[in-house]
Amino acid sequence: MKVIGAGFGRTGTLSVKAALETLGFGPCYHMLTAFERPDHLRAWRAAQEGRAVDWDALFTGFGSTMDWPACTFWEQLLDAWPQARIVLTVRDPERWYESFRETLAPLWGPGSAAHDHPSPEFREYLALVRRIATDTFDGRLDDREHVVATYTAHNRRVREKAPADRLLVYEVGQGWQPLCTFLGVDVPDGVAFPRLNDRSSFQEMVRRRLST
Repeated sequence: MKVIGAGFGRTGTLSVKAALETLGFGPCYHMLTAFERPDHLRAWRAAQEGRAVDWDALFTGFGSTMDWPACTFWEQLLDAWPQARIVLTVRDPERWYESFRETLAPLWGPGSAAHDHPSPEFREYLALVRRIATDTFDGRLDDREHVVATYTAHNRRVREKAPADRLLVYEVGQGWQPLCTFLGVDVPDGVAFPRLNDRSSFQEMVRRRLST
């Protein structure tokens, strides 16, 4: 593991995943990876319950991580790969909350139609994200003040605890240069920085998955 993503979802993590893969730090493990690999859900459940996880086995073949559920365990991953670099993706807290409220929160909430999905794998995936909601936000997804405070506290902890010489606090609007400088690689010639997973595209993706 070369790069550990410590930022919450809805901070441009899918764009950074694509960027890291372009720069040779992939494949990058993302929340969508957990959806696509139902065999991994048991390991994440163990991690959420505080049981031991074979991180090497879970991340075999991956060069980086972004988003939940890995960002919750960034300190454990750093213990496993002490030379890894840490990228904390951030955005304005209020704008982050609006994006979170319109995308992830409806999916995580108990009233979501997703919870009646016929696929056992999808329901198990939802159990994973519900546990993230419980562990991270105490299940209080409608409490704006609490959710924003949790987000800012997480970012503050990463800034305080991560080795300063191996931490990049990064906003996707900054483009290639800060990320490439931090990772010690050249900016890709003629390649636009990825812009993925805006609110409308995320909502469309969820609709497609619920219809399958």
